[in-house]
Amino acid sequence: MNEQLLELMSRFKTIIHDDLSLEMKQYAEEHDVPIIQEQGLELMLQLLRIKNPESILEIGTAIGYSSLMMARHLPHTKIVSIERDETRYQEAVSYHKRADLQNQVSLIEADALEIKNESLPLLKYDVIFIDAAKAQYQKFFEKYEPLLKEDGMIISDNLIFHGHIFDHQQKQSRNLRQLVRKINRYNDWLAHHEAYDTLLLPIGDGVAVSLKKNKEVLKNHR
Repeated sequence: MNEQLLELMSRFKTIIHDDLSLEMKQYAEEHDVPIIQEQGLELMLQLLRIKNPESILEIGTAIGYSSLMMARHLPHTKIVSIERDETRYQEAVSYHKRADLQNQVSLIEADALEIKNESLPLLKYDVIFIDAAKAQYQKFFEKYEPLLKEDGMIISDNLIFHGHIFDHQQKQSRNLRQLVRKINRYNDWLAHHEAYDTLLLPIGDGVAVSLKKNKEVLKNHR
């Protein structure tokens, strides 16, 4: 992406920041906490404005930045967010208390692959946002997809993975190669999923948007 295009895109901003959200961004940078990139957040929030969801399930709270930003920009949406790391969960709780989001956002400390779906405070969601352990994305998708409403949307972040998915793998460490393979497998799995139409957009760190296929379309292709 050339500099002129980046400059042009930078003029179009819809995110409203305040001292707290900027503090969270700074904390994430200083403590190496991965949070959604600004362009990816812009895209997601615009999609959510169009969708106008009643409920969102987030897999991967981290310090609560993306759930706070979704709540701030969608004040009538209920959000459930799951985080397994105790330290990050406690940071998210602290930030959300300061933002007075307890009535809008439910933070759950749990392993998203171990918690029972029926134990969640909401059992149907308009949007599922996956932004957790990249090696487990397909398992997250398959586990929580049954909770998606018929016209729902699943958003997966970090699928370009800082460009590593395009690197020559001999230059990567063994662990990085394994992770890259899993991300590429997930990308391929999404691209060929029979029940979903998915676009991977090169915005932020790569955002995939998956929509359930129309039942009539599915029937005509069988």
